[in-house]
Amino acid sequence: MGIDLQDYQTTLKSRVTLSGIGVHSGKPVAIHFAPADADTGVVFQVADREFRAIVSEVGATDLCTLLGDPAGQHVATIEHLMAALFGLGIDNLVIEVEGAEIPILDGSAAQFVEAIDQAGIEVQGVKRRYIRVLKPVRIESGASWAEFRPYGGTRFEVEIDFESPAIGRQSFASDINDDIFRRDISRARTFGFMKDVERLWAAGYALGSSLENSVVIGDDNQIINIEGLRFPNEFVRHKTLDAMGDLALGGARFIGCFRSYRGGHRLNAAALRRLLSDRSAFEVVETSRRERGRSAELIAVSAAVHAPWTL
Repeated sequence: MGIDLQDYQTTLKSRVTLSGIGVHSGKPVAIHFAPADADTGVVFQVADREFRAIVSEVGATDLCTLLGDPAGQHVATIEHLMAALFGLGIDNLVIEVEGAEIPILDGSAAQFVEAIDQAGIEVQGVKRRYIRVLKPVRIESGASWAEFRPYGGTRFEVEIDFESPAIGRQSFASDINDDIFRRDISRARTFGFMKDVERLWAAGYALGSSLENSVVIGDDNQIINIEGLRFPNEFVRHKTLDAMGDLALGGARFIGCFRSYRGGHRLNAAALRRLLSDRSAFEVVETSRRERGRSAELIAVSAAVHAPWTL
């Protein structure tokens, strides 16, 4: 089986703080991770508001994944942080946000992983639940598509196709566990084209974008960053990281295979909504491990009315 099935929920052992700038606002921001009780889920605290990290709270997916009201109180650019929580298996966490955006840091999830390691992971005494995909669910948008399929683990198969020869057609496919996430996905940075960055700057967006937090492709289709790429296919690895962060908004890790072609935040969220809107397409399960032995089976459990996967 491709997933490391953990019997019990987790949180962090201690508080930890990260600070930086928001990639779109360009303003200083800080976040504080605080341990949370079992069954809390991931909660963002922004001023006097709380936003649960679930897909029904998503208010925009244009340039990033945003929870709340884009024109009012919200927290933006949560996808890299959520990918780190998904990849390392953190179930319960309160994230106090000073600002309206998660800091972009180096454009990947690497520093979130470091912060989690610094705080330490605590195993809690309440069973973890998983969303198991029971049948194929697919959504299409023009030439782009995304789908969930039944699979005996957690797997991502992501393909991108850009006209720019600097990117071209790339694919990444792998089962996911914390080791694979750390090694193969967490360090992949966000990317963009110089012509698009200039347009976004003029519109008041991407004000914090720089070569320190983005891989930038110039008008000559050459990578501007002096250090080059961290992986030959860093672009599709980052798209996989984004997909992990977006699908973490299911409120529980899923057991199944997620596949996408030319996807993005909007398509990821739409595919997740499509899956969770069809109760015949998934079931909620937890492990039933034999007392003497390492093998485990999954058993279906009743989902509470307030469960994260209830739309």
